[in-house]
Amino acid sequence: MNISEVKDLMNQFDGSSLREFSWKNAEGTLSFSKNEGHHSESLGVAQPAVNVPAAPVAAPAVSPKTETVSETAAGETRPVAAEGEAVTSPLVGVAYLKPTPDKAEFVKVGDAVKKGQTLLIIEAMKVMNEIPAPTDGIVTEIMVSPEEVVEFGQELIRIK
Repeated sequence: MNISEVKDLMNQFDGSSLREFSWKNAEGTLSFSKNEGHHSESLGVAQPAVNVPAAPVAAPAVSPKTETVSETAAGETRPVAAEGEAVTSPLVGVAYLKPTPDKAEFVKVGDAVKKGQTLLIIEAMKVMNEIPAPTDGIVTEIMVSPEEVVEFGQELIRIK
């Protein structure tokens, strides 16, 4: 990818409503973010610093149990088995945990959910995609933040 292509992508991203965008190929990874404190990865071997906002990616799917890391009072980290199955993102987009900014979240940790119940919404190309619960269960973990850009296959919510 040459600099003019990168500049073109930056201009398109600037004019969009996307908060984050990531692109990867054999040459490297390019990420743009309009979120504060986000440092994007660089493109190529020279690894120049490029601060550009990126778009979210999300897709609903279920993955098996995984391990997470928790920090002890002494500052040590230890693996902790996460409970339940993870619902993964079926697409790339922006995750919304509420139907509208003035409404309550679709689900919270500890909530009982029924198969097919909406867990969150992923916006992709101005289309709101509802992510349903794959099974009945209890929400044990919400692994995304409001308006976070999610990627395909990224774990969103864990249900036990």
